Amino acid sequence: MLWKSRKTSRRSFVAAALLVAFAAPQMPAVAAAAERAPEPAAPGTPAELPAPTGRTPVGTKTLHLVDTSRPDPWKPAAGKRQLMVSLWYPARHQGDKNAPYVSKELSKAVLGKEDLASIRTNSTLDAEPARKPRPLVVLSPGFGMSRLTLTALGEDLASRGYAVAAVDHTYEAPVEFPGGRIETCETCAKPDMAAVVRNRAKDFSFLLDRLTAPGSPLAVDRGRIAVVGHSIGGASAVEALRGDKRVDAAVNLDGNFPIDLPADGLKKPVMLFGAQRAGGDAENAENWDKSWQRLTGWKRWLDVPEGGHLTFTDAPWIVDRFGMPGQIPPDQVHGAYGSLHGIRSTALTRAYVNAFVDRHLRGTPSPLLDRPSAAYPEVTVLKKK
Repeated sequence: MLWKSRKTSRRSFVAAALLVAFAAPQMPAVAAAAERAPEPAAPGTPAELPAPTGRTPVGTKTLHLVDTSRPDPWKPAAGKRQLMVSLWYPARHQGDKNAPYVSKELSKAVLGKEDLASIRTNSTLDAEPARKPRPLVVLSPGFGMSRLTLTALGEDLASRGYAVAAVDHTYEAPVEFPGGRIETCETCAKPDMAAVVRNRAKDFSFLLDRLTAPGSPLAVDRGRIAVVGHSIGGASAVEALRGDKRVDAAVNLDGNFPIDLPADGLKKPVMLFGAQRAGGDAENAENWDKSWQRLTGWKRWLDVPEGGHLTFTDAPWIVDRFGMPGQIPPDQVHGAYGSLHGIRSTALTRAYVNAFVDRHLRGTPSPLLDRPSAAYPEVTVLKKK
């Protein structure tokens, strides 16, 4: 599979995949590295995700769920739909056993080597959850990307008191199941993005069934739920908002819509948070312009002109720490990563997603969503209502 252009990636959503970006053997990429000009970590410095900004201790667990009500849409021979989910949540106590970012086996599947297994997170593995019900935020990655690429955002939301669930959509990316079994991307060769969106919405509804039912591993406030997604995950988040009455708000992180929103409008809160969408690619702007007109509730359109399609994930931080994938053509690096380094990309993504869910799940307004911020000059408020 080859790296596509930025324009193509936004139409097909394939180019954003870490599967694509890292799977091929690593080669020198002098021009790409020069454009991004990363500041490498000092030799021997442990690889640790940026610390969460909240004060609440964070725990993490992994769930293996089976939806017995439907066969897998991408591989019916595999049987019923199975999902892997990462949970981050307010913990009763902070422990000293921080969870690894990823296993060696899955690191090999997405990077081609074990480097990502050396990263340490800020979450205590299997910590006991706090008992108070919390607002729930569901996270969905881009097409071809693992849920692990939303770890920094998930941990931060949990540190601020949210229950968080990041779901892998099986056969749309490498997914590791209990026992070390790894399922690859069955749909990457010829994806139907409208079908992907509809299927992910079903994944979300099934996950909400499990997390809001008696015996849930999380204490969830069933009246306060948001879905946040990157790329096709963002379009799927809005579809879940439209189709599942339990979802109260949605964030689309730089994902084009392959399905038109309903003509009579979507009246629930939506934030479109993109990169290079102001005065850039006309096709991408047209896609969001059309959708914007059909968002009839509270809405914001924010842009990061110096960012890239992957700005809203852990990918920029990974690139700063481990280097640029060599097979990406240098002239396409800016569209994928922009010029912002990973620490800054993480900070602004966390700040604006937190501001949105605080406003719509907790009723706490934030000036970040209404006007330019001196703290985040990289972010432009393009449109609002």
